[in-house]
Amino acid sequence: MTNINTTPDCSRRQALQALGGGLGMCGLAQLLAAEGALGNDAAKSPAPKFQPHLQPRAKRIIQLFMNGGPFQADFFDPKPALNQFAGQRPKEVNFRTENATGGCMAVPYKFEPRGQCGLPVSELLPLTAKHIDDLCIIRSMHTDNPNHGPALFLMNNGTITPTRPSLGSWMLYGLGSETEDLPGYVVLCPGRPVRFSELWSSGFLPGEYQGTYINHSDLDVRKMLPNIQNGDLSPAQQRRQLDLLKKLNTQHLAQHAGESALETRIRSMETAFRMQFAASEAFDLAREPARVREEYGTSHFANSCLLARRLVERGVRLVQVYYGNGQPWDTHSGHDKTTRTLAADIDRPTAALLADLKSRGLLEDTLVIWGGEFGRTSTSEGGDGRDHNHWGFTTWLAGGGVRGGLAHGATDDFGFRAVQDKVHVHDLHATILHLLGLDHERLTFRHAGRDYRLTDVYGKVVREILA
Repeated sequence: MTNINTTPDCSRRQALQALGGGLGMCGLAQLLAAEGALGNDAAKSPAPKFQPHLQPRAKRIIQLFMNGGPFQADFFDPKPALNQFAGQRPKEVNFRTENATGGCMAVPYKFEPRGQCGLPVSELLPLTAKHIDDLCIIRSMHTDNPNHGPALFLMNNGTITPTRPSLGSWMLYGLGSETEDLPGYVVLCPGRPVRFSELWSSGFLPGEYQGTYINHSDLDVRKMLPNIQNGDLSPAQQRRQLDLLKKLNTQHLAQHAGESALETRIRSMETAFRMQFAASEAFDLAREPARVREEYGTSHFANSCLLARRLVERGVRLVQVYYGNGQPWDTHSGHDKTTRTLAADIDRPTAALLADLKSRGLLEDTLVIWGGEFGRTSTSEGGDGRDHNHWGFTTWLAGGGVRGGLAHGATDDFGFRAVQDKVHVHDLHATILHLLGLDHERLTFRHAGRDYRLTDVYGKVVREILA
């Protein structure tokens, strides 16, 4: 199997200039095209770039991203030494941090072995703990930078600098979309996170592969998806208009052969037309039975998890759920109190999502990923807070071909630094692509004179966690 190598496409601005800016896009197409929100033509055209390199174990991903970084020893990596040496600063915790100048900070939560595997889980997550036999806990994650911006980019885009394609964009570039009526890559994040938008960018990949951002702060589908319906034209009239535009654009494209960004813009209008009908149904949580709504709960995160399930079962390849707009897990002060609140908010929806996917037969080929951009320090900041820690933290995976009931790797006795079977972010990305049937070393794109890939020149598949 050869590498995927293509020439770079013209920029979005060039594509818009080529289109002349006056094509009369209507409704959702007009809004989303103007904002650059339609990231994928959401169809089986363009077709996948190639057949998977490997036998895929996962077809889709749901990523639960905890903005700000949870503390590893609060949930799945118990460290009794923190309580034993509370207030002290043993040599094992003398790592460079930004502000954590205090001694070891005790963890006030109890841990108990759960499930048939017997892995310990914190009392903070009693419902999620019921699914521990499905979880693969990676306790030895580490990354390169303790600052939010670079760490967010590395976890989402494979580099500490912006303008690179995101994980979801690489995924769509290699595998294509499974749905004709919805985007292949959807991002759920409340508010208007302009400064986060590069986390789901397609970078130098064609624009059709970027994530489609959805602000679901209001569950009214008409507000969640503005201009989803055309109030002036019937579907039949829109179809005629779109066919005419397609004919004109195809003639124009013939004079600009090879400009796939222009092709993307044309396909986006087709997708927008179909989304009027499919998206109105897919994003409408009122269609869910009351029993299911009750299982998930009614919090914002609960709605996100339920929307994620509805989208992946309708063919969306990747749904990213960002917890909050900002860094709610960035607990520089009042760590224990804030963590209790955050944990209570995520526990029920996370457990419901895992149970729901499993009951529908989706978990076996849906990869669920939980974690943040880094962890937090074992030592205290200001007496009751925890600083950023990139030396060692926890991420868990479930479904999609990973071994459940497994704890992989280890941090030191204080949970500060990964010391055994260390897993870098590049290794995590290589493993995720492997589960999707993609060889991370062969999934490349030629840009600016060199072949780029998600894992740069690093990364190895963590085979010990594969089922």
